Amino acid sequence: MTKHENSFFFSSPPTDVDAVHDFLHETWALHPDIDEMDRMAFETALVELASNVIQHADTGDGVTCALSVSADSTELRAQFSDTAEAGGFRMRTATMPDDLAESGRGLAFMQMLVDEVRYERVEDRNVWSLIKKRAASEASAD
Repeated sequence: MTKHENSFFFSSPPTDVDAVHDFLHETWALHPDIDEMDRMAFETALVELASNVIQHADTGDGVTCALSVSADSTELRAQFSDTAEAGGFRMRTATMPDDLAESGRGLAFMQMLVDEVRYERVEDRNVWSLIKKRAASEASAD
């Protein structure tokens, strides 16, 4: 399988997380060979990320985002960048909060669903990278 990349740019408001779902639906149509469980885990992590950015990063002026997704025979990759302020975020291994907590699950949830979650501030953008090894590549490595 050759590597294929699909990109999507949006501003929120007016765009919301439904547009990210639609973009991923189009992306999966280009890759019918990707295992359904891989798609679900990767999509759930990516939608969680997009939801958090849309919900928490907009300080009133909106936020502009760029999303690219690529797939090859071994992994799924996403890069998600936004124009929100840095906010002093530091990447760490997250743990799930108490059952009654009303927030704080996003990063831990993403880390459970994919193999790698990275964050860095690049110039005036927050850049997130998600990597999910494909089930077929894990099986062939055994």
